[in-house]
Amino acid sequence: MGAKHMDEKTKVLEIKTLENDEKLQEYSAVLHDLRKDGVHQTLLLSEEIVAIKKSKMIDASEKEAIIADKKRKKATAKKIAAKNRAEEKRLTKEAVIYTNSLAKPYIKKIISEENAILVQLKKDYKNEVRSIKNEALQAIQAIKSSYAGKTTKADTLALKQDIAARQYEMKSDLFDAKSRYISAVDRSKDAKKQAYIDYVQKNRSLRNGRTRFSENFVLNFKDYVYKFKLSQFFLDNGLYLAIIVFFIVCIILAPLSGAGNLLSLPNILTILEQASTRMFYALGVAGLILLAGTDLSVGRMVALGSVVTGLILHPGMNIVTFFNMGPWNFVAIPMAIRVIMALFISVSLCVLFSAFAGVFSARLKIHPFISTLATQLIIYGLLFFGTSGTPVGSIDSGIKNAFGGRWTLGIFNGELITFPKLIIPAIFAIIVAWFIWNKTTFGKNMYAVGGNAEAASVSGISVFKVTMGVFIMAGIFYGFGAFFEAFKANASAGTGQGYELDAIAACVVGGISFNGGIGKIGGAVLGVIIFTGLTYCLTFLGIDTNLQFVFKGFIIIAAVALDSVKYLKRK
Repeated sequence: MGAKHMDEKTKVLEIKTLENDEKLQEYSAVLHDLRKDGVHQTLLLSEEIVAIKKSKMIDASEKEAIIADKKRKKATAKKIAAKNRAEEKRLTKEAVIYTNSLAKPYIKKIISEENAILVQLKKDYKNEVRSIKNEALQAIQAIKSSYAGKTTKADTLALKQDIAARQYEMKSDLFDAKSRYISAVDRSKDAKKQAYIDYVQKNRSLRNGRTRFSENFVLNFKDYVYKFKLSQFFLDNGLYLAIIVFFIVCIILAPLSGAGNLLSLPNILTILEQASTRMFYALGVAGLILLAGTDLSVGRMVALGSVVTGLILHPGMNIVTFFNMGPWNFVAIPMAIRVIMALFISVSLCVLFSAFAGVFSARLKIHPFISTLATQLIIYGLLFFGTSGTPVGSIDSGIKNAFGGRWTLGIFNGELITFPKLIIPAIFAIIVAWFIWNKTTFGKNMYAVGGNAEAASVSGISVFKVTMGVFIMAGIFYGFGAFFEAFKANASAGTGQGYELDAIAACVVGGISFNGGIGKIGGAVLGVIIFTGLTYCLTFLGIDTNLQFVFKGFIIIAAVALDSVKYLKRK
């Protein structure tokens, strides 16, 4: 029995690929026959029906007849599929179990062989490096010997040149040796990874293309491990690791300094509440940074929308006049209409000014830094001159609580826990932005234009339309953010001062590159939370507000420096 078991094991280990196993080939053939006239035919006919519906080469009457015939065949195929389903399921399960038993020793064998190859490669590389250096040293000694006794200036110069030439040759040989070693190591790693890929692909084909989470997870993990490089890891995540260390230090110091527990649920919810409105501004400016631009008008947009919202939702007669018009009293208008009006005007004005800047950048190729700087100054002047810098006053308490208040969740560990309502619209904004960036043609075009506008134009993408679309999208986000900002404090022409810098910094810290075409919405979200958390932690510890700017400055310069290093490496 033991001998028979060893023979079977040896047979398994001798398999070059899973495709060579006769029993596995038999399973695949039988499953193919079971699916051929049922599952496969159903899928094929569905694709043909869709293609016929889209075809403009077939007239309507003929198209209907063909589709009707295809549907009849499809119905027949579905019946066959239903008839074979139980047997197919049983056989698939049996085949996958057999593949698993076959693949485990096979993968283990491949990994063992490749690990031995890697050890030998490293040994050979060290020997080659040693040999190259020894040869170079001997050659340099021979050069020095050939110049022995020659002391003229010309001879000394020639000696230095010959030695330099030989050293350059040595460096070139070392570089070539290292390149060959790295290539060989990569081939060996690929072979180990490919063994598992072959196994997963075989199981997928047996299941008719269906995947499993466990297989995908292991596959992605192995891919990460094989590609992992410590230097690249620190380059990509060094800043985040430093920030994590900073937060850990703050969490430890907070109770020691008598400030209390920083990592409590109320504090976390407060950080998220403070980040909620700023999320809108980061999501807006993120699109412009993706196009290798920026936006300096964010803070003034916030003031514009907040002032309008405050004026419309103020309970009673306003104390503010605008260009000597007013004061107004909107109390007679139903609150629902006032809210819609405030939101609509806030978004419309922000879109108007954002589009104004966008036209100059999209049509005249003026850098967004200049066009948005000009927009910022225009809004700033209009607001301060029009309102004389007077705060618009408080918002009606009922609507303020409805949008900017909190829900009471209950008592937890002796503390009253309340949930900020402003977090909800921020979550919706994140979902919308993620969908636009990742699931729409416009989002793909944003990456294309940001990565290389000329190449995007040649491929048929309208750079003007994409640029204008990004500016308008930014204006919409600013308008919504400004609307919700009015529920946090009494708005004035000075509201939002410096918000543009926080939004830009959050995007850069989140990995959205100033070089364009690189970044994710998740990065902007993470950046906002990091910056808001940083400010809250420093304030919680009693750090002077002015000193907080120093911390922010170091984080920003570190983020941009790392981004530049990564960009130079890519080039």
